[in-house]
Amino acid sequence: MTIYGTYQEEELVDILEDVGMEDHKDLMVYNDDVNTFDHVIDTLIRVCKHSPEQAEQCTMLIHYRGKCCVKKGPFKELKPMREAICEAGIDARIL
Repeated sequence: MTIYGTYQEEELVDILEDVGMEDHKDLMVYNDDVNTFDHVIDTLIRVCKHSPEQAEQCTMLIHYRGKCCVKKGPFKELKPMREAICEAGIDARIL
């Protein structure tokens, strides 16, 4: 009986983890040669509600690594953020 109970519990945990992560996406921002550091920082603060320090760190990662995940969450929450970032002239995608 204990073996069955343990197996059932593990199966339920696996199912809950799959359901919980299914809807979460990454909002990725990509580097370019056009936008200034200040513009990207200000956009992340305004759109993603980042602190100035968080926006600056993301901007450094974007510059040196070529991209950075600036926000995680459900697609419906990330979509307006991506649109606002793109309207600011910055390349962003939801993955």
